[in-house]
Amino acid sequence: MNRVHHRVQSGTITLHAVTEGDPGNEALVLVHGYPDNHHVWDRVVEQLVPDFYLVRYDVRGAGLSDKPGKTRDYRLQQLAGDLEAVVDQLLPGRTFHLAAHDWGSIQSWESVTAGPLMDRIRSYSSISGPCLDHVSYWLREQSTDLRGGGAARVLRQLASSWYVFLFQLPVVPETLWRLGLDRAWPGILRKYEGIADARFSELQQGDGMFGVKLYRANFLTRLWRPALRHARCPVQLIIPRGDNYVGKQLFDQQVRWTGKLTRKEVDAPHWAPLTAPGPVADAIREFAMSRAG
Repeated sequence: MNRVHHRVQSGTITLHAVTEGDPGNEALVLVHGYPDNHHVWDRVVEQLVPDFYLVRYDVRGAGLSDKPGKTRDYRLQQLAGDLEAVVDQLLPGRTFHLAAHDWGSIQSWESVTAGPLMDRIRSYSSISGPCLDHVSYWLREQSTDLRGGGAARVLRQLASSWYVFLFQLPVVPETLWRLGLDRAWPGILRKYEGIADARFSELQQGDGMFGVKLYRANFLTRLWRPALRHARCPVQLIIPRGDNYVGKQLFDQQVRWTGKLTRKEVDAPHWAPLTAPGPVADAIREFAMSRAG
């Protein structure tokens, strides 16, 4: 599959990236979420590699990329800078399509709605990762919609997002990963997410421990002081129907931030790239190819 591994310098840290496919094809960048690394896209890549030149990387704190120890090093601005560093080195001067899952989607909104990459991103497919600024506005509006059931919708989403509050606690999440959550993680994925072949990875403990800093560095700040963020490129929401963490209601007002919006539901739980790689790949391919240069 012509897979090539790269080291990309982003400020003071180094990122691990992988490219595969024909460089002459349309470029597609894939960004993973928490507590994963670039391998979460393996099954999707198998189906997309004939059609695209694929770029994926381990975000800071995950996989074989550097793992800064300070929470402030995981802010969305730094994460957007990492994406910029990856495409500047591996896709110099080129436009590209972007697809992301979970925290990969959350951080990618930063580049889709602001900064130097806006004019280079041809399309954006987002899976289970809303923009935190958009979520903040949604929460505010729903909380005042008492007669329309807004408060109930907020409470349901907060209940689904219980882990966000756990991750704000110092030491506790890291201790859980050190005490064996990494060993238990495959069993959790098999039981609750339907990932029948989930296996232990030596990288899992680090992915889990350092990734919680993403939540601490960004959630409360963005929810308290949101910015008005509008996408310039075409946006597709790929929505897993069985997502236990990110409710569909979070995207009810997404069109106000994107203009024309494409929504594609897939019959899958949260980790759709692992359990429904075919439908996910089909949705990304169809959307990107319809906007190819």
